[in-house]
Amino acid sequence: MKRQPLHWQCISQCGACCRLAPDEREEALAALDEKQREIYLKMVGPDGWCRHYDSGGRRCRIYQERPDFCSVASLASLFGVEENDCEAFAIQCCRQQIRSVYGGRSLELRKFERSLRVNNQTNG
Repeated sequence: MKRQPLHWQCISQCGACCRLAPDEREEALAALDEKQREIYLKMVGPDGWCRHYDSGGRRCRIYQERPDFCSVASLASLFGVEENDCEAFAIQCCRQQIRSVYGGRSLELRKFERSLRVNNQTNG
């Protein structure tokens, strides 16, 4: 029996993608054009987190107006990912970033993996 591909879904109260520390996200910076890179670097707070990240509520304060590179779909296009590979790319990026920020045994990674399974059962 063929396995259905997993469907990416952002999980609430994670924020791993809001960890913008340039020394930790060199590949992301390299994919941005000059203007995007300037915006990105202005968003980095002294602690390496995005200035728009609400650490108490663990959410983005500018989500509706966030820069295009904060969107997974836009990020995939910046890296030249084919449309039919976007889901796998998004899942890989999230797993990598969540592990980097919170660790491989973190609650955030377990929640993300659970959301993939639940979303796959719903859509599969």
